[in-house]
Amino acid sequence: MKERPRTQDGSAGDADYGVIGATYSAFRRPDPRIAAIVRNALSGARTVLNVGAGAGSYEPVDRDVTAVEPSASMRAQRPPHLASAIDAVAESLPFADATFDAAMTTFSVHQWSDLAGGLSEVRRVTRGPVVILTCDPDLLDRFWLADYAPDVIDTERRRYPSIARLASELGGTITVESVPIPFDCSDGFNEAYYGRPEALLDAGARAACSAWSFVDPPRAMEYAGRLQRALDSGEWDRRHGALRDQTTFEGSLVLVRALP
Repeated sequence: MKERPRTQDGSAGDADYGVIGATYSAFRRPDPRIAAIVRNALSGARTVLNVGAGAGSYEPVDRDVTAVEPSASMRAQRPPHLASAIDAVAESLPFADATFDAAMTTFSVHQWSDLAGGLSEVRRVTRGPVVILTCDPDLLDRFWLADYAPDVIDTERRRYPSIARLASELGGTITVESVPIPFDCSDGFNEAYYGRPEALLDAGARAACSAWSFVDPPRAMEYAGRLQRALDSGEWDRRHGALRDQTTFEGSLVLVRALP
């Protein structure tokens, strides 16, 4: 299978984490409630492969985890209590068939250069469940950011594979679970700020969500200004203020679990 050329940093997807990932771990800290859902989906697996592992978010510390991450910047941000990640890509995993009890990937499949090839490889090396934390592109319009930064949502819609496609490529028995996003979610993907819109005025918070990097910088600044004006005028609160008192938000975040 043909892999997309890798950047100097080693990023193999459509986003260059050597450019946008320098402060990723400051904003994208794993949320323990989401982590519990991922961990439960892994069931009793002892050996776990984490593909597109990034800085190690959601890796269970009570399992034998092998992490794969092509970006040098992201590998460097892994905390010391986690094992070092292997420099490899989903589409070409350096493991024998049926090596792992389970596999996981979080916020990663939308960046693989060859989705079918990557999922085939993950299935090849995994005996049990393949667990994918991702966003359903059909549900992205639930989030108010579509009103203020439409190109960001359009980018996410274009990049995230449909749930039907994931199911078709993985085969086997598929379950899909909506993942509630807590109000104080520590993992700063866009929807994590559903009730804290001021947070997305921070350029660092936006940079930690790769979809913003696909928008021209002047347009991204225009979107930030649009949100700022909506907050200053009270427009945002008139339209969406009830979200400030909502303990969770059911947006596009889903957990896909595939058994062979």
